Amino acid sequence: MLVARLDGLSLSQLRLAVSPVAEATHWMRVTLTRSGHPVHGDPGPVARAALRHPDVALAAHLLTPVGQPGYMPDLLTPKPAPGSPATVLEGQFAAIEATTAEQVAVQVAARYGRQPVPPAVRAAMAEGTLAVRVAAGLRRFRQEALADRWPHVRTLLAAELTEQATRMATGGVGRMLDSLHPAIHWTAGALTIESRFRTDATLADIEVVVTPSVLAWPQVTAQFCDARDAVLVYPAHGRPPEGRGRLGDLVGASRAELLADLDVPRSTGELSHRHHLAPATVSYHLGVLLRSGLVRRRRDRHRVLYQRSATGDGLVGRPLAGV
Repeated sequence: MLVARLDGLSLSQLRLAVSPVAEATHWMRVTLTRSGHPVHGDPGPVARAALRHPDVALAAHLLTPVGQPGYMPDLLTPKPAPGSPATVLEGQFAAIEATTAEQVAVQVAARYGRQPVPPAVRAAMAEGTLAVRVAAGLRRFRQEALADRWPHVRTLLAAELTEQATRMATGGVGRMLDSLHPAIHWTAGALTIESRFRTDATLADIEVVVTPSVLAWPQVTAQFCDARDAVLVYPAHGRPPEGRGRLGDLVGASRAELLADLDVPRSTGELSHRHHLAPATVSYHLGVLLRSGLVRRRRDRHRVLYQRSATGDGLVGRPLAGV
């Protein structure tokens, strides 16, 4: 469980914002997979070709694979500052470039742990150019691989911001936070996120940015390692474009969120309570997921439990991919 305790000053500074660089980062992660995105499909040959550029490849080295837990360097997803969309984007690239050599060293070490650091990453660190080159790589990848999709992504994100801003205005910050995702909860002054990781942070007089994501769907990521760069990313609720192949049945927010919530065994009744859906509706959606091979079921005494299958893990990933 990840726990972030927010004091009154932090809560008063909490805001909603779109993170265009984070969307590019997550689309790059998808491009590195063989299966593509479970909803948005194959990024295409142009995106894969962009990966061959040395700066793009350098940024890609720092990414954690989709569906695998682990730390992804914060410099890849800088906090979006207030301002117009163009100003926010340029500000994020500037923030990446401004990452110090010490911060780069700490984040790379956390990313790889005991694994060997790729030679290209080691060389860029030795030259002191890693942060600048990563910014250039993300900029290039975004221009080449995401330009055609961005207007649609931007529309979904704008609608999501409007929905959550309305919820916050009418019900308060706590209600808004509690509605973001089944794995995110606001209780007694603490933001908790269901996770296999364990963190308990106190954020005093810290600005926290809550950002919806279309291309990171269905993952929730919390970035609390550096309080000055505190960001919570959650899957946007907007309906995605029509799926492909056997994943076509997954189109729609309800089935998508149920699948994302099945990283541990859950019963129909539990899912009904967590997602505020009728038991019959949950049973129908689970039947679709079961026939698609994306979940499995087993009996535990008087209960039937559902959990994502290995196929579901590979195609969708786990709800929390990084911290």
